[in-house]
Amino acid sequence: MTLRFALLFAVSLLSGCASLPPAQPLQRDALRSFVLEGRFALRVTLPGQAAQNSGGRLTWTHEKTGDRVLLSSPLGYGLAEIETTPEISRLRMADGKTRESSDPDALIEDVTGQRLPVSRLPAWLLGRSHSSAQITADALGRPSRLLEDGWQIDYSFEDDDPQALPARVNLSRLGEIELRLRIEAWKEAQ
Repeated sequence: MTLRFALLFAVSLLSGCASLPPAQPLQRDALRSFVLEGRFALRVTLPGQAAQNSGGRLTWTHEKTGDRVLLSSPLGYGLAEIETTPEISRLRMADGKTRESSDPDALIEDVTGQRLPVSRLPAWLLGRSHSSAQITADALGRPSRLLEDGWQIDYSFEDDDPQALPARVNLSRLGEIELRLRIEAWKEAQ
């Protein structure tokens, strides 16, 4: 059951590698393609069911042509790989099973039973929205909270640079789903 919710998180990243820090800090407003590495903790509490928790590590590459997310256990064992392009979303599990869909939201619903706005997550990580979200800024003008379609995204930063990338991102919806990300490294995708 825990793998199911790890996959819920993994597929939700649709729509990383440790590296040396860049010579110039990345600028949040200018960043379009990225690679990030971090840790995740996911808690799903559905009505009438016990809360389900999972966690692990992730490496995510987001580019204009698609996304690639690698999920592993806290000890580094591979759990799943998700690749998306404008044409298809593909999930490969550690046991070799593969699932595909032309709609990433439908793929996550098929795997987990939850329909999530997966295509919005790259923008949400950077404090952006494609619609009429309510975005609250901190004293330095960085996003501190984004509210969109029942989702709440909270951001925290490790320094006072107005263009800093978030170090922690917490996403939640109606007390049912809480995803906490601890981003350890950001870099610009090549």
